Amino acid sequence: MITVGQGAIRPDLLSGTERVIYEQKMGSSTPFHYETADELLFELKLRAATVAAAIALEHSEVAFATFKKSRANNNYWRRTNEGGFELRKRASPSAAIRDIYANGGEYGFECATAIVIVLYKAVLDTIGDETFDRLFGNLYLYSWEHDSDMPLVTEDGKRETFPGDVLYYINPDYNPETPQWQGENVVKLTGDMLFGHGIGIKNERGIIDELNENRRPGSQISARLFERTTHPDYSAILQETQVRSGTSGPAFARSWPAGAIAGRIGRRTRVYG
Repeated sequence: MITVGQGAIRPDLLSGTERVIYEQKMGSSTPFHYETADELLFELKLRAATVAAAIALEHSEVAFATFKKSRANNNYWRRTNEGGFELRKRASPSAAIRDIYANGGEYGFECATAIVIVLYKAVLDTIGDETFDRLFGNLYLYSWEHDSDMPLVTEDGKRETFPGDVLYYINPDYNPETPQWQGENVVKLTGDMLFGHGIGIKNERGIIDELNENRRPGSQISARLFERTTHPDYSAILQETQVRSGTSGPAFARSWPAGAIAGRIGRRTRVYG
């Protein structure tokens, strides 16, 4: 159930994906409180943009590659020894992210890097080039677990998920000769579909079947959904956008589920319970 402290939104003015997310949250038994209507609308827009960015990446020409064999357009990125991509000096962050989608044939990376790219593209499409360049001038694309620039919220435990959430399917008995198949980071789309770089757009059964095909020979231990959900810290990003533009309002309260405990390490918030 959604409650809003100040203001209201008109569901009839929402885009298709935004309305799907709104209706799912409104119909949920979990309470979601927003201090202002702007905060709610920003989350809906960014979640919808995440879905769109994931689908667009699947339809681009980017390839799956392990960290060891990753590659990127040298005009924008310097490949690090770890296989990540560091933004070159004088390169525009927004142009560099858009280049991945426009010239995908020059790029190869694995699923964790793909998640980082999808999230940055979604934020870019939501806040625009100028604001994005101000907020994310030191881009480093490697793994969403190691990213220090994007404020994230990670929620542990079994809970309801929504389009735009990042989920992880673990493959506990993966073949050690192909460690890239030890799991798959996915973006939840609408309906029952998921996007996983290197696997494509499939439902949960399709993701699990693909992982199961890459287990130890003879293994009977199935891949499964790991009970952890990650998404951008929508309130933090909105606040930073407003602060940089000089239109900041009151600090937003976080809407953790009742009884949950939240802790913050750097740019990542962890929610338990």
